[in-house]
Amino acid sequence: MQIETLKVFCDLAETESFTRAAQINNVTQSAVSQQISSMERLFKSLLIERSKKKFRLTREGQVLYDYSKQIIQTYDCLHSRIQEIKDIISGTIRLSTIYSIGLHELPPYIKRFLKDYPTVNVHVEYRRSNQVYEEVLGNVVDLGLVAYPQREAKLEVVPLRKDPLVLICHPQHPLARFKSVKLKALSGQKFVSFEPDIPTRKALDKILKEHNVTVQTAMEFDNIETVKRAVEIDAGIAIVPLGTIAQEISKQTLTSVPLENVDLFRPIAAIYKKNKVLSPAMKQFIAVLKESL
Repeated sequence: MQIETLKVFCDLAETESFTRAAQINNVTQSAVSQQISSMERLFKSLLIERSKKKFRLTREGQVLYDYSKQIIQTYDCLHSRIQEIKDIISGTIRLSTIYSIGLHELPPYIKRFLKDYPTVNVHVEYRRSNQVYEEVLGNVVDLGLVAYPQREAKLEVVPLRKDPLVLICHPQHPLARFKSVKLKALSGQKFVSFEPDIPTRKALDKILKEHNVTVQTAMEFDNIETVKRAVEIDAGIAIVPLGTIAQEISKQTLTSVPLENVDLFRPIAAIYKKNKVLSPAMKQFIAVLKESL
């Protein structure tokens, strides 16, 4: 039996999905089923209770999973240590990131990293925040980049930086003529918001509530690009990360107005699954993020 087969089984046990296990390991769903059947014949035991309603490991399957995880972790440690001894930084880094970080802040640092380590392949997926957590916990990706990181028992969180949040509006909006405004000035204004489940939206709602500021939510979107496009057509004002509006400010399609008497920052962090063995490439990539972001 090969290490790869044990990994497929562990991914299946953790994702509870033949489709997801196949995607993670770049094989077909049929190949996953065949490998599981082969293991069941080898151990002469049913490993998974197959049901349309529920996925569950049998007692034998749970034992196999526990030992397989130990074997895979030991193998990964061995492989990583050999690479360190030989000073090799190569391989693939699978990364899942929220849109605002991935589109606006990450590209220059990936470019720098790949210039220094050309034998590393960085594969980036753009996701909503909840999906980033799901993919990290499900071993679909190695690392995640999120804002307002959640503390979870199964995750390691690496703080990277605090991103300033600023008010943006159409250049002809009444607030655009001010050098700065107080948060109270936003009361009653039409507001272009992120959707309610997005961490930045939750943080902003809390801050507005604490300052007794009530806005009129005109539109809600799940990513920074559509929020900016709505503000550009004067559908309302918005509060967004400073690093995401450089192009619009330079083209004068948006105006940024500082907010007085309130410090608005968005914490950014890298996350990875606890007990995950980081390859030399992953360690170096995190180091570059910590230095640059």
